[in-house]
Amino acid sequence: MPGSGAGGGHGAVTARMSGDWADELLDHLRPAARDLGRVITWLAGTIEAEVSLQDGTGALLAGTRLASDDDLVTDVSTGRIASAAVHTQGRHVRLAGLGHPVTKGVLAVSRAQPFDRRATDIVARTVWVLELLLRERETISAEHRLDRATADLRLAILQLLMVGDIIAARRVAAGLWPGLFDTDTACVYVLEGHAAQRDDLAEDCQAAAEGHALIVRCPAVDEHLIVVAPIDRGQDKAGPQLRSVVGERPDTFIGGSVRHGLAETATAYGQAVSALAVARFRPDRAAVYAERTHPERLMNPAALRGWADRLLSPLDDLSHHTRAELLATTRLGFSFTAVKTALILGVSRNTVRARMERMEGLLDADFSDLTTRAAVQLALNTQAAVPDGPRPPVAPPAALTELLRTEPLLAWADSLVGRLTADSRDLRRTVLTWIAAGGNAERTAQVLGIHAQTVRDHVRSAEPVLERQLLAGGSDLYEVVLAHLALGDLDEPAVDRAKRDHPDGTVHE
Repeated sequence: MPGSGAGGGHGAVTARMSGDWADELLDHLRPAARDLGRVITWLAGTIEAEVSLQDGTGALLAGTRLASDDDLVTDVSTGRIASAAVHTQGRHVRLAGLGHPVTKGVLAVSRAQPFDRRATDIVARTVWVLELLLRERETISAEHRLDRATADLRLAILQLLMVGDIIAARRVAAGLWPGLFDTDTACVYVLEGHAAQRDDLAEDCQAAAEGHALIVRCPAVDEHLIVVAPIDRGQDKAGPQLRSVVGERPDTFIGGSVRHGLAETATAYGQAVSALAVARFRPDRAAVYAERTHPERLMNPAALRGWADRLLSPLDDLSHHTRAELLATTRLGFSFTAVKTALILGVSRNTVRARMERMEGLLDADFSDLTTRAAVQLALNTQAAVPDGPRPPVAPPAALTELLRTEPLLAWADSLVGRLTADSRDLRRTVLTWIAAGGNAERTAQVLGIHAQTVRDHVRSAEPVLERQLLAGGSDLYEVVLAHLALGDLDEPAVDRAKRDHPDGTVHE
């Protein structure tokens, strides 16, 4: 029986075919009709036979498995022989190997009648068609495997950046994207669209970025793409192109961070998610974190840095790697659930919880309290802004409320929270009570004497007014918490009191 090369070129094959069966067989090569099962069914009906197609491991690909000589099938599947014809148990059986020299399948055809010239010719031509389909199938499968491997590699690089392991991230990226992370700074963008269209969006972003960005399908949110865009010679080459992609795709949004060191990718990612919440309310569906005033920019830099260093001093004696893991996990854990944080970092949810609990123990803090979270988040962001900067001069210990209750901060806080007073539903009271209750709608409802769903509706209604995402947590919510702290609406966070009482206390690893 002829192998894959029998018959020469396509024209020669067609010339030797005769009858309607030739056209029917070639019809199976149309893009919309390419299916192994349909070809096997057609062959069985055309020559009145039982037919099976199996791969080199013996797995059935199509048709019905036939009783056959296992040794003979093995010889054909391994390429020792190209084909075989036997008469057994009153039936005539033909075996043909597909894909020589490295066989990818075995076609078995069994008939009650002997194989005449027509049946033999049909089987031979069917082998040729099946080989083409198997070759296409293997090519598509290889492309999918390559796409998955590349996607996994992109995610691995992102996860290394998230925990500040820049050397390893550069080493992994060098194989496919040499020079991409030779720079020290980057912006992070998060794009949001329909989950079913995310692959198409990723392809558009890849084309637009022209190799100047790392584009990752978010492992935690199906609608999100995460883009790390290195700053090359002071220029963000990918950012404007990504905005143009969003502008051409309805129902797509983009949020971007300010410029950060690569080691602070986790911080930049949190900023991008925060900006994304603002982008949902903007006509151009785009926002950058730097476009609005943030409370830390209105504080005394030296006093703020001294306060942050004191608050986070229990981490000073940890190894660099352990400290980076705890900081990255805490930043993400303040914005996402343990499950989503685990997916982003590529660890188990138990690992996330263990790191968060260790951070609580080191800081002697209760992360279920939103004011505590807001204080720790502010300290993390402050250190991230100037991680290697000089230490401020020694100053008398200051409480967070002292840093907040300055004229610029009070004006900012009053302007932000004051936006809620115009609503007749008293959204400001609901949001404040909800924050004091740790973001728990049921407890808030008991205090206010309303339904829990009404609480959620009020908080959700406050989001577009404040241009900040509240129910999802994260830096947006913590800014609102800081505004209430500045105005004296909330008690000072316990973690700040603890650190002022023990300014030199540290915990060793």
